Amino acid sequence: MTQDFDDYADSYGDEVTHSIAFSKQERDYFTRRKADHLLELSKRLLGDPSHLSVVDVGCGVGSTDSHLVGRFRELHGVDTATETIKRAATNNPTVRYQSYEGSSLPFPDASVDLAFAINVVHHVPQGERPAFAVELRRIVRPDGLVVVFEQNPLNPLTRLAVSRCEFDKGVVLLSQQSLTRLLTGAGLYAVEQRYIIFSTSDRPRVRAVERSLGWLPLGAQHYAAARR
Repeated sequence: MTQDFDDYADSYGDEVTHSIAFSKQERDYFTRRKADHLLELSKRLLGDPSHLSVVDVGCGVGSTDSHLVGRFRELHGVDTATETIKRAATNNPTVRYQSYEGSSLPFPDASVDLAFAINVVHHVPQGERPAFAVELRRIVRPDGLVVVFEQNPLNPLTRLAVSRCEFDKGVVLLSQQSLTRLLTGAGLYAVEQRYIIFSTSDRPRVRAVERSLGWLPLGAQHYAAARR
């Protein structure tokens, strides 16, 4: 990782809040939106989430997991930052958390249904990203799913938020094309790519319009889903 996130175990939330203050939304709003997309994807592409074993790779303090607790059969979280893992375990005591050294994920081959990483890859040094993607593929069962969410470098407000976030200093964001190439280069088969979060509204009509705009490269974030 390009940052030691143990340095931000206590201030992570404040850093994110500061970086997105212009949005007039709480940081948990954006976390919840991504969790909602992940649940919808898993249900549509893998089946009933309550039957799935899932790993949050680069889980941090467990913010996303707080929206996923009780939705999957098994929910695991891993991170290289030991202090943030402790915070995550306190926040979500039913999730199975563990730290790892950053190269080999602590799971056997083909042992989970779904592995996901949310705003993690841009913190991985560029030369180490292919190996990171290979590890995601390794732990997912045949026909299982890898889902990666990333900040959209084409969105000017996203770039502003990243520039204002202390632990994002010096990161290199991934385009949707770069992210998809990373996953396919690891031997995965891309099944879906979309841009997400075009507004900060929860109104049903607005959300419905957003669902039709996944092709438009103006969403604040984007994701790629790929099968093993």
